[in-house]
Amino acid sequence: MVLSSPSPLRTKKTQAIGIPIIDLSLDTTTLSHRIITACQDYGFFKVVNHGVPIEIISKMEEVANGFFFKPASEKLKAKSNPPSPFGYGCRSIGFNGDVGELEYLLLQANPDQLLLHSDTFNVVSDQPTDFSCAVEDYIHVVKGLTCGLLEILALGLSLTDTNIFSRFIEDVDSDSCFRINHYPGVKTTHESNYKASQSHQRIGFGEHSDPQIFTILRSNDVPGLQISTVDGLWIPVNVEPTDFCVFVGDALEVLTNGRLKSVRHRVMANMSSRSRLSMMYFAAPAMNEWIFPIPQIISPGEQRLYKSFTWNEYKKAAYSLRLGDQRIDHFKCHSGL
Repeated sequence: MVLSSPSPLRTKKTQAIGIPIIDLSLDTTTLSHRIITACQDYGFFKVVNHGVPIEIISKMEEVANGFFFKPASEKLKAKSNPPSPFGYGCRSIGFNGDVGELEYLLLQANPDQLLLHSDTFNVVSDQPTDFSCAVEDYIHVVKGLTCGLLEILALGLSLTDTNIFSRFIEDVDSDSCFRINHYPGVKTTHESNYKASQSHQRIGFGEHSDPQIFTILRSNDVPGLQISTVDGLWIPVNVEPTDFCVFVGDALEVLTNGRLKSVRHRVMANMSSRSRLSMMYFAAPAMNEWIFPIPQIISPGEQRLYKSFTWNEYKKAAYSLRLGDQRIDHFKCHSGL
């Protein structure tokens, strides 16, 4: 998502702890139990054997790199025009803007809305049809993966309506979006090597949780992503070429009345000579959709933790606060009603 400057670096130690890796070729019952456990304990897991064709992933990465390796003057032609956040953006990162750059391309994810980006596709690629087809194919398969995971998750929560979460994403008016982040590699000069050594463990994209329901991330093998445990320890995430990372978002935490936890995460500055490329599908409901704890999840005698609100209300609140703020706290039922 596109928000303000990073939050301060928390001082808890970073540890290497085993992150849940879920094999989607397992039987549905086993999968549902493992996904629920991962979402409760971490708010995060990786999936393997997900069935997404590597050709679709590779093509999307190819056209994305083709755009980001263009001259700055060419990329700026696709620049987003406020108040719309969609299009190309670039900014210096780090507390003082001195640990590199982040550039990104943000697109709406629904097929009808993708048509609105035709002017952007004409700018970002010498072959706009190839670019738009790569985006459409990638979003289609990742959306399918997302909905499948949400249906298995609903099964694990013993909900009779297993489409209760995926229906938000399948809605033709879903506010889901697709973002590609590019962190250029550092130049191999004595000066930049010195800066790299001085920038050890410095933040590139600050600590935050995603406001949506689910985020599906695909990254190349340049490290940087870290997730936070409930006690504030930071865990580096090593991504393999065929993995997808799955993040629980704030909306899913509310829908499950806090049973599943949205995960706070950050990206450390890229100190590699290679660029880091990550692609995120943010699965969100329609703007006018109401978000509230699902009654079937609340046990007898259990308090309701969150108020009812529309996705539009929560999205506006998220963009009005700092990136690192605990946005979800503003929607808690302090009276327990």
